[in-house]
Amino acid sequence: MNFETIQPYLLPAGAAAFLLFRYFRFKAARKKLPGLAAAGAVFVDVRTPAEFAACNRPGSLNIPLDELPARAKKLDKDKPVILCCASGARSGVAVGMLKAMGFKNVTNAGPWQNTL
Repeated sequence: MNFETIQPYLLPAGAAAFLLFRYFRFKAARKKLPGLAAAGAVFVDVRTPAEFAACNRPGSLNIPLDELPARAKKLDKDKPVILCCASGARSGVAVGMLKAMGFKNVTNAGPWQNTL
């Protein structure tokens, strides 16, 4: 078998592997959420205010991603922070931002529906 034979399958296989990885990563994060919530975790939704108003997890804070650097100062660095958005991409960026600011216990829950 040569490279030309398998080349058409590489992109679809890579995409499938990525989606499987993402599915299992968010599934593992979802299992941790009840314990984190019991420990006083703060749920932060980094979607836009319009997205948040349309549907959200009751009790969660809406801090849009572009406002996170300024508003993160109001969050307690000693409490777990659970981040969510529409797909998990923006909340993934938010995890990196908060960790860079000194937050230690930050979880990307992925889509906000995972936090229900």
